[in-house]
Amino acid sequence: MTAPRYTKIDLDATRYYHCMTRCVRRSYLCGRDMHTGQDFEHRKGWLVTRIKQLSSIFAIKICAYAVMSNHYHLVLYVNESEAKAWKNNDIIERWAALFPRDAAKLDGPFVTEHLVDSKVALWRERLMSISWFMRCINETIAKFSNEEDNCTGRFWEGRFKSQALLDEGALLATMAYVDLNPIRAKIASTPEESEFTSIYERIKEAAKSINKKKDSVKASKQVSPSEAVAKLCDKAKQPSSLVPFANGNPLNDFPAIDFRLSDYLQLVDTTGRILRENKRGVIPEHLSPILTRLKLTSTGWFEMVKNLEQHFYHAVGHIVILAEFGSQYRMRKPRGTKAAKKCYLHAA
Repeated sequence: MTAPRYTKIDLDATRYYHCMTRCVRRSYLCGRDMHTGQDFEHRKGWLVTRIKQLSSIFAIKICAYAVMSNHYHLVLYVNESEAKAWKNNDIIERWAALFPRDAAKLDGPFVTEHLVDSKVALWRERLMSISWFMRCINETIAKFSNEEDNCTGRFWEGRFKSQALLDEGALLATMAYVDLNPIRAKIASTPEESEFTSIYERIKEAAKSINKKKDSVKASKQVSPSEAVAKLCDKAKQPSSLVPFANGNPLNDFPAIDFRLSDYLQLVDTTGRILRENKRGVIPEHLSPILTRLKLTSTGWFEMVKNLEQHFYHAVGHIVILAEFGSQYRMRKPRGTKAAKKCYLHAA
């Protein structure tokens, strides 16, 4: 039975969510169709552009993304405080950028102050709604694609899937899971070759910034480009379209991931090598302190990055937090309890 959306998205529990949408019948409607030979790779660019455009309008920011040939992933942060701080005119302008006809109705001669206030309150809620965010992505891409194909009908499957990310370990493991999609699918060998992903964008932006410095690090034959970038990336520029890593700096009102970009790149690069070379999922000893902070075991991190959607369902997190989340919606044993016991440290 399909669960109501309110059991999956609760801003009182967490502001971070993993969302995924597939093309109808899992067809390669955003890539090269091996059966027909048609190539729709350019639609990946459409998706990335639309995602970033909407992020600048909604109070929803992008932590990670990956656009594949027949589906896409997003890790989202809902900035509720930003939406509540917007003035009425800000709300109207933002909604007009999405639905100009709706906003135009507030200019009529018989529009009352009460009507304006009620509309603004409604639009404020929608501008921090993941459901509306995903709707505005999917409807636009479906429309453009159907026009290009000269056809009608569904482009995406009925509903997007969402997972609540309940702790820091869940957030970072899910981001890595999303960023390593092309490597798991064997369409890229390294993170810096994984186009249409957030890790590709982060590495590219950091490398561009670092290369301008005299003490730029150059990759050797033994060190991958992403590892080389990691040595200086904590001070490098980060993509403006993505939620930045705090890199040890105090968190302020602007959203930031309380983690070092260099540590994240090392984890992603190492995990990608293990996936690519089909080795046992054991993270090297020198990265153990990073995983300890996330309260994850070495094998647990790898299993989450490799099989996140198979092991967890509505939510991802430590077994204690997972049980609390499930109990609010009468889910006595939320799916993922067994996986959480194996993946997290001190999970009794």
